[in-house]
Amino acid sequence: MWQQPTPLAWVLAAMLAFAISLAPAVSTAGEVPGSVGPQGFLIWETPRNLPELALEDEKGKPLTLADFHDKVVLLNIWATWCAPCREEMPTLDSLQAQLGGEQFEVVALSIDHTGIRVVEKFYRETGVQHLRKYIDPSTLATSTLGIEGVPTTLLIDHEGREIGRLVGAKEWDSPVMVGLITRAIAKVPD
Repeated sequence: MWQQPTPLAWVLAAMLAFAISLAPAVSTAGEVPGSVGPQGFLIWETPRNLPELALEDEKGKPLTLADFHDKVVLLNIWATWCAPCREEMPTLDSLQAQLGGEQFEVVALSIDHTGIRVVEKFYRETGVQHLRKYIDPSTLATSTLGIEGVPTTLLIDHEGREIGRLVGAKEWDSPVMVGLITRAIAKVPD
């Protein structure tokens, strides 16, 4: 005979449904996280293939992550309204100034819904000079990549695979982080 669920059962069911809704869109079946690197950077034991991600540059040119193939990419998902994002942006700019070039690029992908103008204004106000401007016109980057909050940063290898992920703001131009990125750049593709 069926019984009316208790209030505790309803709460537990609601919590389970909420937890399931937060599950990343990127499949992690059979993947082993590997290790936690410098400053909490999660390093995957096996590089993860990434889904197609649409973005635009400051001129409105459509791009995907495939356009960065053969480069190591530090993909930073951020927004101008995010206080920790605002704090870390100068360090990402400094990292791009130090290491950016044919082998490496910081791709700071804004998820601001108001478009490139707000990013341009933010760069002017904060003195960002070395980062190119990228936006997420589809507003799907967070769900496509399984991002649960900003800032979140993915380290992507020469072959376009995710090799590491970090949630939260960091000092990207610190010697420890520069060393991590330099090692990723130096690693010969499989």
